[in-house]
Amino acid sequence: MESYSNDWDEDREYRIRYERRQRMRRERQRRMRRRQMLQRLLFLGVFCVVMVLAVIAIKSGRKAGEEEGAPQDQAVEAVEQPDWLEIEKITESIMKEEAGEPETEETEAEVELPVYRFEETEDTAFIDSADVISTHAILVDESTDAIVASKGAKERIMPASMTKVLTVLVAAEHIPEEKLDDTFPMTLEITDYAYVNDCSSVGFLDGEEVPVRDLFYGTAMHSGGDAALGLAFYVAGSQEAFVEMMNQKLEDLGIAGSTHFTNCVGIYDEAHYSTVYDMAVIMKAAVRNDLCREVMSEHIYTTKPTREHPDGIEISNWFLRKIEDKDTSGEVLCAKTGYIVQSKNCAVSYELFADKTPYICVTAGSTSSWRCIYDHVEIYNRYIPS
Repeated sequence: MESYSNDWDEDREYRIRYERRQRMRRERQRRMRRRQMLQRLLFLGVFCVVMVLAVIAIKSGRKAGEEEGAPQDQAVEAVEQPDWLEIEKITESIMKEEAGEPETEETEAEVELPVYRFEETEDTAFIDSADVISTHAILVDESTDAIVASKGAKERIMPASMTKVLTVLVAAEHIPEEKLDDTFPMTLEITDYAYVNDCSSVGFLDGEEVPVRDLFYGTAMHSGGDAALGLAFYVAGSQEAFVEMMNQKLEDLGIAGSTHFTNCVGIYDEAHYSTVYDMAVIMKAAVRNDLCREVMSEHIYTTKPTREHPDGIEISNWFLRKIEDKDTSGEVLCAKTGYIVQSKNCAVSYELFADKTPYICVTAGSTSSWRCIYDHVEIYNRYIPS
């Protein structure tokens, strides 16, 4: 009971911190927009003053009669009126923002973020094959963003170690290529975290100087919790700060409303969830990143020699090695598996079909690691148009 209470308290504290950070970010955005509006207001005010002075100078330089003066006054009014209307609009916008009123459609359009969207078509099939054991699944034509087949695609799942696809993607976007040969000193905090939470582990030891490149391969191929945490600490200094970056990436991808992560490893947490649809979105973003595509497509890899491991550590992508001799009418190029009790066996894979069309398949809720592979084989074979 004490452990459960501690977990509940930690979860409550995390939620409070997360909500506070969200409020702070919204407040920063509000201040930035307010400054921009005030700058525009100041600019328009200066512009109007200059215009008035210019008109006065013109009027004083002319010796026109009343007949000439009246049209000129009208000209001055014609110049000044639109500017004051613009100032009133900006002032009204500022007042609405201070009062907490919703932003206008124009403001929302300015901050719209790029997203990947998969759409159903009249040809989208329901996955009802008895040979697909997974409770949730989706197959997407990555070239057209059309959903080829699905079941329960937008229902909430626990993504388990499929989480690490986003871990690798966020790290790849923040680490330049020239830094991949830097080394990261593994810490007792990281190795203990992986051990206590029963994570898969590459086997890096406390104090071992691990090349950053090997952290990528260890995360993507062996699903190493130690490697994933190493990336998080290298990029952001802590797992908590890195998870904030992960959730920001979810916002960038347009799926923050249905996916939220609390750790970079994939361990169970009620607030750590996704959908197979969203995991397909994440996978699409990942395969478009050269480094992510590289590390998720390797079958066997040996880490660089270190003092603790002079021969390196051989790791492999179990899913790719087991599916490569199965007939899927194409080649599965990238994959990431996952398993926790709450999600059962799940996986996301990327295949190049025989006609060179790329597909993404995501499944969750299978009964074993082997059954998960056969689910992908069945989905590729049955539902990709021949």
